[in-house]
Amino acid sequence: MQVIYHNRNRKPASEAALGVRYVPRDELLATADYVVLVVPLTKETTSLIGRAELALMKPTASLINIARGAVVDKDALTEALAARRLASAALDVTDPEPLPRDHPLLKLDNVIITPHLGSATEQTRLKMAEMSVENLLAGLAGKPLPFQVKP
Repeated sequence: MQVIYHNRNRKPASEAALGVRYVPRDELLATADYVVLVVPLTKETTSLIGRAELALMKPTASLINIARGAVVDKDALTEALAARRLASAALDVTDPEPLPRDHPLLKLDNVIITPHLGSATEQTRLKMAEMSVENLLAGLAGKPLPFQVKP
């Protein structure tokens, strides 16, 4: 499988180490069989994928969103999937979360929506608890927090 990627900043070291190729965003959307969204939710990434971006994708392509729900315009995605202009979507997140039970996206046979449980393993939850305790102890001791969430 040939892996292509797009990022605000090209990563030559990663390209060499992983054998991946950087492409402009529109080229990625037009050529990829699977588009996987892995971005933070920011002002710049809100509605990153809308009607124009979905129109660039091949009708055989699949969109996979593991970022945040608001990264994808759900109405535009619903339209593209219903019209079969996009083969499928897999969503680990939606906006809002959960979707209202009567939302048209839930009625489509070419979408999979999971309940955003990627971090629900026992090991991950244990590590999250340990990090929380480390932050609490550092805060109580007046020390910098070792696991800060940066805006």
